[in-house]
Amino acid sequence: MKSQPAAPIYFTYNRSGIDDNTLIQLYERMLKPRLIEEKMLILLRQGKISKWFSGIGQEAISVGVTSVLQQDEYILPMHRNLGVFTTREIPLHRLFSQWQGKANGFTKGRDRSFHFGTQEFKIVGMISHLGPQFGVADGIATANLLKKNNQVCAVFTGEGGTSEGDIHEALNVASVWQLPVLFCIENNGYGLSTPTSEQYNCKNLVDRGIGYGMESHRIEGNNILEVYSKLQALVEDMRKNPRPVLLEFETFRMRGHEEASGTKYVPDELMNTWAERDPLINFENYLISEGLLSETKVETLKTQIKNEINENLDIAFAEEEITSDKSNELNDVFQEFAYEEVSSNSKTTELRLVDAISEGLKQSMERHDNTVIMGQDIAEYGGVFKITEGFLEAFGKERVRNTPICESAIVSAAMGLSINGYKAIMEMQFADFATSGFNPIVNYLAKSHYRWNQKADVVIRMPCGAGVGAGPFHSQTNEAWFTHTPGLKVVYPAFPYDAKGLLATAIEDPNPVLFFEHKALYRSIRQDVPTDYFTLPIGKAALLQNGTDITIVTYGAGVHWALATLEGQGISADLIDLRTLAPLDIEAIYASVKKTGKLIILQEDSMFGGIASDIAALVSEHCFESLDAPIKRVASLETPVPFAANLEAEYLPNERFKVELDNLLAY
Repeated sequence: MKSQPAAPIYFTYNRSGIDDNTLIQLYERMLKPRLIEEKMLILLRQGKISKWFSGIGQEAISVGVTSVLQQDEYILPMHRNLGVFTTREIPLHRLFSQWQGKANGFTKGRDRSFHFGTQEFKIVGMISHLGPQFGVADGIATANLLKKNNQVCAVFTGEGGTSEGDIHEALNVASVWQLPVLFCIENNGYGLSTPTSEQYNCKNLVDRGIGYGMESHRIEGNNILEVYSKLQALVEDMRKNPRPVLLEFETFRMRGHEEASGTKYVPDELMNTWAERDPLINFENYLISEGLLSETKVETLKTQIKNEINENLDIAFAEEEITSDKSNELNDVFQEFAYEEVSSNSKTTELRLVDAISEGLKQSMERHDNTVIMGQDIAEYGGVFKITEGFLEAFGKERVRNTPICESAIVSAAMGLSINGYKAIMEMQFADFATSGFNPIVNYLAKSHYRWNQKADVVIRMPCGAGVGAGPFHSQTNEAWFTHTPGLKVVYPAFPYDAKGLLATAIEDPNPVLFFEHKALYRSIRQDVPTDYFTLPIGKAALLQNGTDITIVTYGAGVHWALATLEGQGISADLIDLRTLAPLDIEAIYASVKKTGKLIILQEDSMFGGIASDIAALVSEHCFESLDAPIKRVASLETPVPFAANLEAEYLPNERFKVELDNLLAY
């Protein structure tokens, strides 16, 4: 006979098709994160952890979603999804070490709380810039489709995060590409202190699914059986019929956004209403009423879990505080890449820069069958510069993907492809448009390996530069934005031979590479280039001319301006083409300056904050005694790039370079 419930049960539970063991397991899976959180709140007050984002009262969502996924299906949680980590059975002492910033955590003390991922448990943690997480899920799901593994992935955000543009971009991409992703929105009432009435103006967030052409469902997020049953049916069908599904879980945040912020802005009546809908207490009372639990059994389970928590806390507390090692810190910014030279063959053909890039890209895609290239108009149209013309026929639409106009989502998707075992190449239609994908480039691609040892095997091709009358938004050479960001490699070739070899290496390299391609050089520069696949080392400058009177350092179009200036002048100059800006071959510059005693640096970018400034500073610090004259920098004007030909000619530094070069030689 069933015992009577010890307390009222708010929800109607439908256990149809769910066996007793699963019911007990779901309860235990909710109980563990609740008890961990209660302990963490004590430790927070004791100063033994520094910050806490509480998911108390929301455990049913994390546990329900994770329980219907297979262990090898990726899940991308947020702050308040502790139940994801515990349901995936991550050892508690490692979680506790993570929260204390110790080495046995997942980020070596470099990031906090739930800002980490782990391939072992197929979890990809968040970054504070919430939006890219949805795009990363798109990339993971794209890889699943390519692998034909019938897997889904799930990604979380809160109702506040849905206001970010990255979220809209990623949902649109998922719908267009029919990606098997569960997009989980935890609508918990407040984005920090801002209520939903000030976050969006539709009745329910799930209604947005209509606009995306996406199946969507609104679910009682505090009812564990509703979450589990509905998602189990959805996931089983999505594996057979891949598609995205938008889910809005109705729930509430019972504690502050993080503990320091409190909940004073929440009316008491609202807090009391949601306390009655506690997912753990209601389910516990239901299981007692069904005779599947007793108060004694509940206490036994709590004791067992509390003992497990304390035992693992002892392990974490006993671990030594992490110490800083400069070498380790620097070495972990990039994944180790053992460059292997592939020599060029003796057969050559004359190619324009644009053709060399196209040929190198095609040969790399032939060599690496796990490469995917994405970008606007790159498939049937062949790209606005026709670099991918014919690629669709050669590699198929799965590997050559037209994208919507949404740079941020595609950069994030490239990261997801890398996480799931692919090499991603993105054509940024114009380098100027990187501003629309800036966040995931500098915060996701650049930082993932340093943070949690996850490579970002991504190349972003960046058509750039002025001299083609394209005006302020299609002419920038914005490499300095990215050389300032540790974790990114920046390549900027000036010749077809270098472009082909360096692009091959960039694609080989498991780290994120921004590959700048000057538009004005695409069809104006020709060179004999080996016909076969070959590589060149990233981080090695080229000495184009050898002299004794002056060192000229430049890159990109500046190389050709310098060559034209030197032609027939009888100037004995070292002319260094950097080819790579990060890493920078500074030793080649030092060696030259120590020989010549004079240095002039030419860049197309405007002066302040550019590459030339850092090179000048480094040479001043390390070669001061070798200098016979002040270092000279020559750059474009401090204005946006103008459109009219006469204005653009004045903007660019190539005419001024000859004057400054003569002045420095005469110093």
